[in-house]
Amino acid sequence: MRLVRWGERETERPGLLAADGTVRDLTEVVQDIAGTALSDEGLACIRAGDPAALPSIPARSRLASPAGGTGKIVCIGLNYRDHAAEANLLEPKEPIIFLKATSSITGPHDPVAIPPGAEKVDWEVELGVVIGRTARNVTDAEALSHVAGYCTVNDVSERAWQMERGGQWDKGKSADAFAPIGPWLVTRDEIPDPQALTLWLEVDGVRRQNGTTADMIFGVANLVAYTSCFMSLQPGDVIATGTPAGVGMGFRPPVYLRVGQIMRAGIQRLGEQTSEAMAS
Repeated sequence: MRLVRWGERETERPGLLAADGTVRDLTEVVQDIAGTALSDEGLACIRAGDPAALPSIPARSRLASPAGGTGKIVCIGLNYRDHAAEANLLEPKEPIIFLKATSSITGPHDPVAIPPGAEKVDWEVELGVVIGRTARNVTDAEALSHVAGYCTVNDVSERAWQMERGGQWDKGKSADAFAPIGPWLVTRDEIPDPQALTLWLEVDGVRRQNGTTADMIFGVANLVAYTSCFMSLQPGDVIATGTPAGVGMGFRPPVYLRVGQIMRAGIQRLGEQTSEAMAS
């Protein structure tokens, strides 16, 4: 099942991508793709309906992040072997965790604003894991049962602010519109193995990243379990699980995003997003 949220900011409504490619309005079925609607029981209620009986959303409607009520974005650093190698860093012994402000969340096709003073804006396509029910000190074996589904995330980053402004990664990760998410939330039952997905990102049609989640150092189940030991994970929370090689700072010389360029990012079975870089 592929779920979306659509409409203008602060008025987003729930939707479902039907088999014919149309988006159907779920407003009469569920208030939002958030909270208890993300639980197995809530998703089962949505799944039980007939998409053909639901109205189509208006043409050219804006798509928002497909998960509502996101209380935190938990990001994992250096979680792909090839990315650690391009950064000339050792593979971590435990997952590196940092947080990205929820004010950075934007829709999958919204523009990405380059903030004033930003000079090293970079891209990072990542598998997003959306939590469906509270996870607190869960085991690896239990972890995936707490997942509602998966989505495409672009962890946009300002590398100078991340690396050169006192050592706090969050500074370079949390500008407004630095977290395009979507287009869809694909439910867990449709992705039996999250470690078998290809992911990629292009800038102005040039393929920059081309990877597979099989290259993760720490897999999805381990990341959910590990993170839940340090903080509770709530419905709607998103874990951005790291990025493969091909980020701008990995090139010699580095290549960074410029105003007017267009990023296209996609993950197998999870859909594509397109974001134009704009001046803030």
